[in-house]
Amino acid sequence: MALSLGNNTYNRQNWETSDFPILCQTCLGDNPYMRMMREKYGKECTICNRPFTTFRWCPGANMRYKKTEICQTCSKTKNVCQTCLLDLEYGLPVQVRDHALKLQDNIPRSDVNREYYQQNNELALGKSGGQSSAAGKAPNELLMKLARTAPYYKRNRPHICSFWVKGECKRGEECPYRHEMPTDPNDPLSNQNIKDRYYGVDDPVADKLLKRAADMPKLAPPTDQSITTIYVGGIDANIKEQDLKDNFYQYGEIRNINMVLKSGCAFINFATREGAEKAIQGSFNKLIIKGRRMKILWGKGQGAPAVKSAQEEAKPLPPVPGLPPTLPQPPAELLTHDFFGLAAAPTIPLPPGVGGIMRNPLSVPPPRGIRMPVLPAPPGTVHYPSQDPHRLGTSKSKGADN
Repeated sequence: MALSLGNNTYNRQNWETSDFPILCQTCLGDNPYMRMMREKYGKECTICNRPFTTFRWCPGANMRYKKTEICQTCSKTKNVCQTCLLDLEYGLPVQVRDHALKLQDNIPRSDVNREYYQQNNELALGKSGGQSSAAGKAPNELLMKLARTAPYYKRNRPHICSFWVKGECKRGEECPYRHEMPTDPNDPLSNQNIKDRYYGVDDPVADKLLKRAADMPKLAPPTDQSITTIYVGGIDANIKEQDLKDNFYQYGEIRNINMVLKSGCAFINFATREGAEKAIQGSFNKLIIKGRRMKILWGKGQGAPAVKSAQEEAKPLPPVPGLPPTLPQPPAELLTHDFFGLAAAPTIPLPPGVGGIMRNPLSVPPPRGIRMPVLPAPPGTVHYPSQDPHRLGTSKSKGADN
């Protein structure tokens, strides 16, 4: 036991005992065969200073060991993880969640008032089944934009090796810490406090997320009023057509839904433009179906492409930088000269007796049973017996039957 009864002023009845911690998926890790070490009354809670049961484990390979920092009563009060102190439902800091849901922090800061508040809060949590006031509330637009839908295991990486930063680490690849340069010491993210994270005051991570939400772009509607189709990306085999209907029927009448599982997307065609605009406004950067965030965009028009006018086609294109200029045209007198004698080239006449297209008589064999007439050789030419088409196997020879 880390704390003795004699040195502690708390009543032992208020000490907390638990069998398993309250953790988020990121802190728990992706290892299904994880071994967790449990120590009864191993540490004081960072918030209420009460001894509680601590847990220590390794989330996965090449990860650092993690442990619980606050007791389960403080965790249930704010609905946060016992290790990272982020919201269990959205994965966001307490300051962002309270700002979006308009929640007020009524937890006292003094020791006596905090102990009295925790005792009353334990009774209230016991009657409500362990559900805090922050859990189960309807999400709003800001939370749907910033909510994390998948675990962020990069947060479990080892800390930076201080000896490597000073150039004195001699472990090499066997060092369990990261060999990376730290961030700027003036960066606000380098000065995080666990109590500020829990109470939702002056949290630099929350300020960064709120600024990101304010700078998020908005999807402008296209000028073509005939477009009533929206694009939904991020579709997988677990998302069915009925799931899309259940989320988009509230915005207007749907003509059809075309799902393209090969590309991981779907196209939803609304009956009116007003319904498509309401769907874009109500689901852009907000829609989450079965734990997957959907990408919402406007569909493209199916009309014919715009025809360019003659004035636009005649407009010269801007020159490409870096290319040499065009060569000048040669003088007109040089174009009239025939340097290669092509104009005086004699034409070759066709042989006498041949008109039209000259065809080789041997290229196409005559039909079976028809003897082609032997054309007389033109005067002045030599006739060879091999030129006779009847000697090329087109007819039976006299000695073939013998």
